[in-house]
Amino acid sequence: MPTTSYMCTLMTSVRQNDDVIESPGQISVRHLIFYRLRNRYLRNKLTTTFRLLFVIDVERKFCNSYDTKKPRRFSQTMSHSTYNTLWSEAHEELSCLLDEELPEEPLRPERDRVVFFQRLATFYVRYVQIFRQLEEAYDQSVHPQKRRAIRQVLDSVIGRVLELKNEMVEKEFSEYHYMDDIIQDLKLTPEDLEIPVPRYFIWERNKVLQDRERMFAAIFNQMDVTEKPPVMRTLTLERAIKIVQVAERARQGRLRAKFMREIHRDSERQRRAEEQEAVSTDQAAVCIQKVWRGFMQRKITKRLREEEMIFLGMAMDPNLSYPSQTELDTVNIEANRRTRQGEHEDDYQKSIGSVIYQLREVEGPEMKETMKDQIRQWFIECRDATGSFPDYPEEEDGGSALIFAEKTPEELAEELAAKEEEDANKKPKGKEETKEKGKKEKVNDEEEEPGLKMLPSAYLEDLQRGHKTFSEVWKNRNEIMNFSQRHELELIKEEKRKEIEVEIRKQVDELMRQELANWKLAVDKEKSGKVKGAAKKKKASKSGKKKKKDKDLTADRTIESLFEELVEQELLKKADNVKLKDYLGDYSYLGTTLRQSDIEPMPSLSDVRQVVALYAVLPLGSQAVHEKAPLVKTMLLVGPSGVGKKMLVHAICQETGANLFDLSPLNVAGKYPGKSGLQMMLHVVFKVARLMQPSVIWIGEAEKMFYKKVPKEEKELDPKRLKKDLPKILKSIKGEDCVLIVGTTSDPHSADLKSLCKFYNKIILIPRPDYASRYVMWKELIKKNGGEVTSDLDLSSLAKISDGYTQGHMVQVVRSILTERRIQQFPKRPLTASEFVSPLARIDPVFQEEEEAFKNWYAKTPLGKKRIKAALGKDGDEESSKTGSKSGKKKGKK
Repeated sequence: MPTTSYMCTLMTSVRQNDDVIESPGQISVRHLIFYRLRNRYLRNKLTTTFRLLFVIDVERKFCNSYDTKKPRRFSQTMSHSTYNTLWSEAHEELSCLLDEELPEEPLRPERDRVVFFQRLATFYVRYVQIFRQLEEAYDQSVHPQKRRAIRQVLDSVIGRVLELKNEMVEKEFSEYHYMDDIIQDLKLTPEDLEIPVPRYFIWERNKVLQDRERMFAAIFNQMDVTEKPPVMRTLTLERAIKIVQVAERARQGRLRAKFMREIHRDSERQRRAEEQEAVSTDQAAVCIQKVWRGFMQRKITKRLREEEMIFLGMAMDPNLSYPSQTELDTVNIEANRRTRQGEHEDDYQKSIGSVIYQLREVEGPEMKETMKDQIRQWFIECRDATGSFPDYPEEEDGGSALIFAEKTPEELAEELAAKEEEDANKKPKGKEETKEKGKKEKVNDEEEEPGLKMLPSAYLEDLQRGHKTFSEVWKNRNEIMNFSQRHELELIKEEKRKEIEVEIRKQVDELMRQELANWKLAVDKEKSGKVKGAAKKKKASKSGKKKKKDKDLTADRTIESLFEELVEQELLKKADNVKLKDYLGDYSYLGTTLRQSDIEPMPSLSDVRQVVALYAVLPLGSQAVHEKAPLVKTMLLVGPSGVGKKMLVHAICQETGANLFDLSPLNVAGKYPGKSGLQMMLHVVFKVARLMQPSVIWIGEAEKMFYKKVPKEEKELDPKRLKKDLPKILKSIKGEDCVLIVGTTSDPHSADLKSLCKFYNKIILIPRPDYASRYVMWKELIKKNGGEVTSDLDLSSLAKISDGYTQGHMVQVVRSILTERRIQQFPKRPLTASEFVSPLARIDPVFQEEEEAFKNWYAKTPLGKKRIKAALGKDGDEESSKTGSKSGKKKGKK
């Protein structure tokens, strides 16, 4: 066995070598030193404990020297290549996905619903991973042109994720999906399925949000000034004397009780001293030693146990409970990179202006002359080929861009003639033609192979285009000279040259139309008036009937005045500062197992958080995504009181920077009276919501609007006031309007189910928290309210006994226990689970019967009915198609 001096020598060499490492190039040297020393020890015949202690000490030295020092300079310089690599890896995976989604030969329809859902779910999980990579790369990349390329693909990937989610819901007839097998196959964790909220939703609207905050502050200040000061209630002399008497008698009673308790304690002590026999000095010393040694040994054992748990990775090191210096430096670096993004963007915009001016002045005249020569050559070639001058293409058809396409004059003339024939043939067809067309379509449908196919996507072409741009422009680009990642002028010139060319082409078209008319007048002796008249007629025929626009009731008012009016009426509110990640909850680990046993599991809070992110946050945050993605106009959050429905509404607004409008029946009562007042209120709300989008319109206690029977005590409030007019306005919301109506209810049974489901096209059932979610929530809530989670606090037992309690109950209990005085007592008296029993016992939980009632109600919704049919072995789509065909036949007979 080696001597202690040998150990000390090696330890000293490790410490000396630690100080040598200064540059990133010497990391490999450090690794060699570490492994060399470790092997030297292991070659010697050391005891197992000695070996382990040495390896631990060397590894700790190795890790601490990197964790405790300031971040190396290379971590900042290498960050550009890091995010470039992340972007490249995302495109590699995207390329594989595009090959699978768009094969050369179309896939045959899949008859097995389970296999088809597995394919959809696999695509979904893989697209989510690409989404996470691109979001990280876009957030930290500083190159302005790269950011535009990433953003285009990122929006398309988000849209494709939403499309796949929508298709998964239609095929599995459930808003919640459990994909444990896919996660396992792809070597992922449940955290990898978490839908990230893109940070650019807020960063890119920062200026708008700051302006809105100033508007709110100005309106609130004005309201505080105009409000009357509260009237102070005065106490009578008799009432004041009675309050003082009660307080004084209580004080005297407490002092008397304290005095009597001390007297009783002294007498009890004297009685015990008289009964106890005399003890020798040695016996007393032994007794004291026994107690002291026991105390010290327990303390040492506890410390050793904690160290062992930390070493095994089963407990957190107390020193790591607070953010380390490395984490703080990382946050600062990310903030600096975002600042640099703004600087590079400003430089990029200035360069665009200078490049456009340069192209117009230098290349513009040459472009104009070249175009004129090409068009004149086309005139001559057409006359030589056809015997007459051609008609100049209209601006709507592309103008002279058709001429610049690589086509012969004969092909171009045929194409123009074919377009004229199509315009002439666009007439309403007779009944016989439509019947024949319908029969042909039915025959084609019957010939198609039965099975499930993926729905057509609106984003795959955009993804292909974005991937092609990356492959051609950025994949193999040499950026050695662009270390600071600023814009590249050549790319700006290529892009803007096309725009300048289009601009000049329009000017050339106007000149060449006149020149062609002069040629025809001189050579073919045709009058230009006929051509112009025909063009006018053509334009008139294309215009057709115009839709009648809705009358603007507030055309003479500014948007600021309408905003102020809504704030004063409390119809427009400031959202609470909560994020979606604050809605705590863990993954549902039993979902797949229960479904395999034909038991429908209740979703976890993590599932709810993801569904809200997919249906509300992602579409509202990006205009490009909202326009093409499956449109979700309304969403209803259903669950017991206290499960966080209102918090989710505020989180949606905070994550997307949306305005929050409150059209709850109780909030609307008494405001804008009469039918005309109701129309004005809805007009103002939706006008401001559209002009200042994104916007969330919240309807609290949504069941009141669809009451089966209005209670007597609520008849004066008229809760069904919006029932007729709101669905009409809902129809006017289009894809370009980032407006979402969110309803919340804890009593859906009192509403008419048919009307409720017709208005809300997405119904999200929020259950009470499960065990895993309660465990996470107790831990985070205690820390958030100033508490400390120690080994004395049995969180597992606390999560078990709090079954049935909602998040609201848990917050209420934690706040009642963690008072300022109790927090000060933590060093001497740590928090225990028994302290939570009494406050929990005073609150009524959500019982199993109430949860079953919510579950049974959800089973009566359209999606719930389809899910039950699918569980019974019936295909929901087939059932609906059969019923549809039967109803069609009946109508035909009538």
